[in-house]
Amino acid sequence: MGFFHSVYTAGPSGLWIFLLVSVFMGASTAYVSGRAIAETWRPFWHGLVYALIIGLAVRFIHFALFEEVLLSVRNYVMDCLFLVAAGSIGYIRTRQQQMRHQYAFLTDGSRNLNTKSREHQGQ
Repeated sequence: MGFFHSVYTAGPSGLWIFLLVSVFMGASTAYVSGRAIAETWRPFWHGLVYALIIGLAVRFIHFALFEEVLLSVRNYVMDCLFLVAAGSIGYIRTRQQQMRHQYAFLTDGSRNLNTKSREHQGQ
């Protein structure tokens, strides 16, 4: 508990509120937005911008519902770290699925893309 309170400014039940709003609600939103960005073949940096915007919404929820500090740079950065991680996971997993589907001829039956051509695999 001590480390959390030194990194994140919150009230007495701050850890549970952080887990509910930032990790559960915010990260799931960021994960879905990362997937949507990958599905529309947009670049990765769009997901970073979306995560920062979702971070603003998460900070507002903390402020409006739980009376936490709205303009806390430290809390915003902490929220955005989780949001960027979740959005990146959604983006990367979706993009890997797209690449396996789109370029199935490059796979060797495993989940990874194979860089060797099929003629040279037997040698």
